[in-house]
Amino acid sequence: MKPRTSNPLATPPTAPHACAGWLHAVQGGLDALEQALLQGDALAVEKASMALHLSLQQHPEATARALPGSTLRAEIEAAARRFAQLRQALLRASAQSQRAVASLLPQPLASTYGRAPGAANGGAGRTYLSA
Repeated sequence: MKPRTSNPLATPPTAPHACAGWLHAVQGGLDALEQALLQGDALAVEKASMALHLSLQQHPEATARALPGSTLRAEIEAAARRFAQLRQALLRASAQSQRAVASLLPQPLASTYGRAPGAANGGAGRTYLSA
């Protein structure tokens, strides 16, 4: 009987096909997200983000065991960098939208040091004396 010499970290022969399909789905999700961001379509961005999130959750186990320096590892890292760039673009777009809404619909500022409405004109207020 011949001793077993296989590497336990090596991916099974069917794993590259599953990983290739998964990477293709992730790349497609990133493409859709990028396109929606470029168009400025908030609903499309939300849909593309949800679809990408679902495809990222369905990763094959082989992706976790991708050996450093392998083609699979390089493709996963490239997709991760692209995802990080798109995430930053999405955060910038969100902040820009929030600033635009805040400039169009300003919120009344809360009076921090002023007297509360309906407070007496002189002396210490009731809240101060009750403390």
